[in-house]
Amino acid sequence: MFVPAVLAVSLLSQSDGIEVPFIIGDNAIVAEATVNGRKVSCMFDTGFSGSFVLNDNINIGKATGSMTLRDFVGSFAASTVPIKTLSIGKQKIRTPDDMAAVQQPGGSQSLSYNTHANGIMGMEVMQDFVLEINLQRSCFIFHPQSFDFTKRVPDNKRTFLVKMLPKGVNSIELSTETTEGKKMTLALDTGNSFYATTHKDVLERIGLWTPGRKPDFMGTSFVASGAVEAWNLELKNLKIFSVPTPQSVWNIIDRPSSSSDHDGTVGFGFLKNFNMIIDLKRRRVWLDNFTGKTAEAPKAGVGLNAWYYPEYQRYIVVSVTPGGPAEKAGIKSGDMILGLDGQDALNIGYRGFADKMEGDLDSTVRLTISRRGVLQNFEVKRAYLFNQPSSPGG
Repeated sequence: MFVPAVLAVSLLSQSDGIEVPFIIGDNAIVAEATVNGRKVSCMFDTGFSGSFVLNDNINIGKATGSMTLRDFVGSFAASTVPIKTLSIGKQKIRTPDDMAAVQQPGGSQSLSYNTHANGIMGMEVMQDFVLEINLQRSCFIFHPQSFDFTKRVPDNKRTFLVKMLPKGVNSIELSTETTEGKKMTLALDTGNSFYATTHKDVLERIGLWTPGRKPDFMGTSFVASGAVEAWNLELKNLKIFSVPTPQSVWNIIDRPSSSSDHDGTVGFGFLKNFNMIIDLKRRRVWLDNFTGKTAEAPKAGVGLNAWYYPEYQRYIVVSVTPGGPAEKAGIKSGDMILGLDGQDALNIGYRGFADKMEGDLDSTVRLTISRRGVLQNFEVKRAYLFNQPSSPGG
C-alpha cells in the first residue's frame, strides 16, 4: 500500500512524546535549553556523550571541577559547572548528581552555524528518552521509554532499522560497508558538519588507500583541538548505516584517530536527509530517508582557507591547497583578501565568504588581494579538489 509522505511522517511520531522545535542552521541542528535558570542556544551533537559545552562567558554558576574532551585528533581539559536544573523547551530533564556543563574558553559559535549559538548540547541530556530527531518538521520528539519502534519492518528503500554495534560506550556506533565487504565502524554524529570523516590509517586498513601514497590535494580542517592536515576523498557504492549510497565525498584526517573505539563519524551532510529515532537502551536506530537523497552533488572549490582576524579587520589566507586553483593563480598564505566578485569581503560575512569558495565546476571567483600593501586582482576557476581511492571498492 502506498503511504503519502505526510502520513508517513505522522506514523513515525505516534506516541505520547513531547515535541520541541529546533532551528536547522548551516550544517547543524541548533536548539534552546535552560541550564541552571540561564537560557542558552546550542548545536545538538549526537557525537558528544556529555551534557553541554558552553562558552565561558555564559554564567551558569561556579566551576567546581574539570573534564577532558576529545575530538578527532586530540584532547584538552576544561572546567565544569554542576547542572542543577535543566529543560529543553517544555521537556524537563532529569539531572543526576554528576551531570555537569563544560565551560570552554572562546567566543560565540554563531558564525559557524549562521544562527545564534552559545555552545554544544550532547546525548547525556537525552538518555532517559527514545529520541526522535525529525528534520522534516524541525523538531525533537521526546518519546517515553515505552515507545518501541524496533518491531517495525523497514522497507530498506526509504526506511531502515539499524542495530548499534557493541563497540564504544560514549557514541552511537554503526557499520558502513564498501562494495568489497570491508567495514568501518562510524558514529552517528550530528555535530560533524562534513558529510563523513575518517582517518588515513582506516582507509589503509580496508584497502581504499595505499600506504605511503600522498594525496593529490591536501587541505586543512579545523577541529576543537586545532588545525590538522586533511583532504577530501570521493567514495562510491557504499552502504552507510545500511543505506545504499552511490556517491559521496568524505573528509579524511591525515593522522590516526585519537580513539581505538571507532573509525570516525558520519556527519550532517548525510544525516540531513533523514528523520531519525534513537533508542539507546534497545540499541536501535530508525532512519527515514524523507528527501530521497543520500548526498548532494559535489562542489568545486578554489583551494584556500582564510580566517577573519579582528586585530586587522581582514580575512587572511592561512593555507593554500598545493596544486589547487588558488595556488596556480598565484595566491599565497598571508595574503589579505579585501574583495570577492567586486564586493567588500567584510560586507559578505563569514558564511557568505565560505560560500564564495565553492561553486559549480569551472565557475570563477574574482579575488582582490593585498600583499604587503600592494593590491592585486585574481580570477580563480573552481575545480574538484577531492582525491580518488586506491581501490575501485570505494
